[in-house]
Amino acid sequence: MLREKGVQFEEIDLNKGLVVAELEKLIGARDYLEFLNTRNELYRERNMKEHPPSRAEALKLMSENPNLIKRPILVDGKTITLGSAVGA
Repeated sequence: MLREKGVQFEEIDLNKGLVVAELEKLIGARDYLEFLNTRNELYRERNMKEHPPSRAEALKLMSENPNLIKRPILVDGKTITLGSAVGA
């Protein structure tokens, strides 16, 4: 959709995973819980809604399980748009 509109962007394949330091930089001071994919099997298995992981644990889990990261993620300078809000 963005390419069709002539928007230039850098695409990062989240399936290849991000190291914890990359996730830390991406998330910054934002609420790390917003980056968790609530539809992910691991999220449901660990009942993260009721028992959210610590920031360090969440970053480690997202690094090890890239599908746990909500997507798509659009970064425009300091603005980050996550998930279904991208198409809105």
